Amino acid sequence: MIFSAEHEQLRETVQRFVRDEINPYVDDWEKAGIFPAKELYKKAAELGLLGINKPEEYGGLGLDYSFQAIFAEEIGRADHMSSPLGLGVHTTMATPALTNFGSHDLKQEFLVPAIAGERVACIGVSEPSAGSDVAQLKTQAKQQGDDYVINGTKMWITNSTQSDFICLLANTSEGPVHKNKSLIIVPSDTPGISFSKPLEKLGMHASDTAQIFFDNVKVPVRHRIGEEGKGFFYQMQQFQEERLWCALSCLKVFENCIDRTIEYTRERQIFGAPVLHNQSIHYHLAELQAEVELLRSLCFDAVEKIMHGEDVTRLATIAKFKLGKLTQKIPNDCLQYWGGMGFMWDNYVARVYRDIRAAAIGGGSDETMLAVLSKIMGTHP
Repeated sequence: MIFSAEHEQLRETVQRFVRDEINPYVDDWEKAGIFPAKELYKKAAELGLLGINKPEEYGGLGLDYSFQAIFAEEIGRADHMSSPLGLGVHTTMATPALTNFGSHDLKQEFLVPAIAGERVACIGVSEPSAGSDVAQLKTQAKQQGDDYVINGTKMWITNSTQSDFICLLANTSEGPVHKNKSLIIVPSDTPGISFSKPLEKLGMHASDTAQIFFDNVKVPVRHRIGEEGKGFFYQMQQFQEERLWCALSCLKVFENCIDRTIEYTRERQIFGAPVLHNQSIHYHLAELQAEVELLRSLCFDAVEKIMHGEDVTRLATIAKFKLGKLTQKIPNDCLQYWGGMGFMWDNYVARVYRDIRAAAIGGGSDETMLAVLSKIMGTHP
């Protein structure tokens, strides 16, 4: 893929956004346990970053997916992963199905303000007993007249406490588990919705993550995205963008770990020479950089296929799986080379070590990716 001047202009815009609007405030947000999503998303919207590949009719830029991929990659320059995750949820996890299958009126009501940074979106899929196994979720949305009445709970929901609407996956009938679900847009201030206290997590400390409870929550049937019973299918499509976003958005995170480790080990002296001069260290850092570049090539192969309308389930699955494995290798190995400094709480590599571990679990665990790939290969029993 050859990037144009327009691609590079967007790249510079995202880099400037991270430098000016995220990194100066990361330490404060981490201590506060939350970042100001409404304020940050409004600034992102002013630069056109919330609707890069969304239709111009609804306020987006109408660009192809390669531009969204640039945004995903460059947002990884942030000094933490909480706000990039929140932006990813808003643009790539909670709104693609609305964009692709929602009615015109539903898009006017929810997509337009989401692109403008006036409403924060979250995605309601995972439940305490149904994470990667989406088909087993229990939340019910039963039709009563012109409304759905929703009961159930959603767990580990990013953007939850600051959200204005939820893209909710719920059972709308008693049929087979892959054909009885629908995606429904639910305003977060609807009576009957409540939130737990923010969940205490290993990492992503500035990401507002909570459990959401639905107690006889009424929303109009017109808030359903697309056809009833097609929610599982829509969500699986949405997952491909989510999984590719996860891989793309971690490329710069990995490279930052490597680059900052190179800087530190070049300066740090031990036994009369820089730590970096140990062959085992500079060779291993070179190996880690090669792994990142291979993941990048895989990701952009998938991006090109998206641009040509091809199914990327296989490549997105492999990218997500490879990402999960590298999250457990690159930050861990880099942290080791920092010695005692690597064990300090405010060290960037230590923060990545905590934050990025979730990427092997969320959006489909490593094991789920292997199950999907096995089915594609025809080897799954």
